[in-house]
Amino acid sequence: MTIPRASRVERLKPSATVGITTRAMALEADGRDIIRLSVGEPDFDTPEHVKRAAIAAIEAGQTRYTALDGTRELKAAIQRKFEQENGLEYALDQIVVSCGAKQACFNLCLALLEEGDEAVVPAPYWVSYPEMVRMTDADPVFVHCRAETGFLMRPEQLAASITPATRLLILNSPSNPTGAVYPGDALKALGEVLAEYPRIVVLSDEIYEHIQWAVPEYPSFAEVNPGLYDRTVTVNGVSKAFAMTGFRVGYAAGPTELIRAMAKIQSQSTTNACSISQAASVAALDGGLSFVRKMCAEFRRRHDAVQPRLDAISGISCAPGDGAFYLFANVREALEHKGIKDDVGFCEALLEETGVALVPGTAFGAPGYVRISFAASLQTLEEAIQRIETFVIS
Repeated sequence: MTIPRASRVERLKPSATVGITTRAMALEADGRDIIRLSVGEPDFDTPEHVKRAAIAAIEAGQTRYTALDGTRELKAAIQRKFEQENGLEYALDQIVVSCGAKQACFNLCLALLEEGDEAVVPAPYWVSYPEMVRMTDADPVFVHCRAETGFLMRPEQLAASITPATRLLILNSPSNPTGAVYPGDALKALGEVLAEYPRIVVLSDEIYEHIQWAVPEYPSFAEVNPGLYDRTVTVNGVSKAFAMTGFRVGYAAGPTELIRAMAKIQSQSTTNACSISQAASVAALDGGLSFVRKMCAEFRRRHDAVQPRLDAISGISCAPGDGAFYLFANVREALEHKGIKDDVGFCEALLEETGVALVPGTAFGAPGYVRISFAASLQTLEEAIQRIETFVIS
């Protein structure tokens, strides 16, 4: 018997990053030598003081429900983080803790958007943004950003995309998948456009904040655009900066009415984030940035070693990135040389023939590209590049 499913499910696309990683893991289980450069998480171990805090929380009996929007201790640590690192002041009721930054983004979409609304999504985009918007019955409006402009949305592009139905702009800097970082003046120029449209809220996804080498001091959107503070929701988390992806703790800060709405939605879904993970997150946020800086330096070292090697492969063009731990490579010439239809076919063939798992650019709104994660050792990356080159030129 076929059970009818809700129409919203049929409209959704499955996550390409999860799909390719699942296929790679299946091949691994079959004994294949697989190099997974498709996964979006640091390959570093969680800092020792963070792990100790989690263990101490268990031993202290912190294993029960917490306030649905986060423990007071964690919200206070987040409050300090924003003030010290971003120059932003938030009251505790302007902060909500969620089961990862992904849930925070989704909760905001549910709290703000409805049928007939539009959300501006610069492309290339993280795979989940359009689907989150569609889940609310609103429509994503894509602004295609070119490699020639560093994959950054220009103010005139933003202005041209706005209609009376626009309610949300989703920004991600540093970017997944391109590694692009918006400098402060670029964010300010976008803010000047938005100043004329008071109905538009900004979702500033800053999850890769500390993994960037483009500017000395990271510019948070709300910090650069104080006039838009009251309609900016800043999303962040501990997953990327502190190698805590499995802890599943993200957070958002913004206008009280929106944060309360997001918490209300969360109260009927996951309720609170894991109590143990929240205790560990306090230790992460209050423990300084020495671990983060060392990890970022290593990511830059890998980027600087891998990017020229990829760009030198005949049929592949790969511009440098400024942050995160991804490279976004143009493989259109390689597709033509190999007689492969598209980037999806390229990634499928590369995985089957060489065991290297990448993510097709189509998933990010950029056909003809592939995303390469360099969250792996240099030795592993060098082997992967050799396999990619052999595959492309054969």
